[in-house]
Amino acid sequence: MKHKLICLVGMCGAGKSEVADYLMSKRKYGFVRFGQITLDKVKELGKEPSEELERKIREDLRNRYGMAAFAILNISKFDELLEEGDVIGDGLYSWEEYLVLKEKYGENLIVIATYAPPEMRYKRLENRAKKHGEDNNLRFRSFNQSEAAARDKAEIENLHKAGPIAMADYTILNTKKIIDLQKQINEIFTDIYGQKSN
Repeated sequence: MKHKLICLVGMCGAGKSEVADYLMSKRKYGFVRFGQITLDKVKELGKEPSEELERKIREDLRNRYGMAAFAILNISKFDELLEEGDVIGDGLYSWEEYLVLKEKYGENLIVIATYAPPEMRYKRLENRAKKHGEDNNLRFRSFNQSEAAARDKAEIENLHKAGPIAMADYTILNTKKIIDLQKQINEIFTDIYGQKSN
């Protein structure tokens, strides 16, 4: 049996990283963050991260490689890690990325969407950096409400993010306490692997 690529999708602040971290506490996974390509480019440029700069880099990469850019640019990482075991891909974005990965990995691609309403996500995003402390990979950046709303608009209109959310194999509603989130992840874990997760 081939190893699974479990891709997480959802709007910024919906809880994708919480899902990734909890799943990784359950078993050993390879891990690839789709958007790390953007943040590595920010660091390479020697600039401070900002929504405006990150959006420009994302859109430039898609102009160069097409709307499936982040899937295409990460496939070699996925393939290398899939030789060893199952892999979590944190932050699937576009419909085109979904189609590329679905064609390549077929039934071994599992997509989990995480949902929370905009106002709840925006509140989380305001204090995210403080909550997580040192973050060399810029994984937990904070955004103010106008930055987060602008990012939502750009991701839906320019990056076709709604498609993978709509086509997800599982959807987690992340509106309550962390224990409720973990309960839903445990149910998905059991469904994927056919075993109980403590």
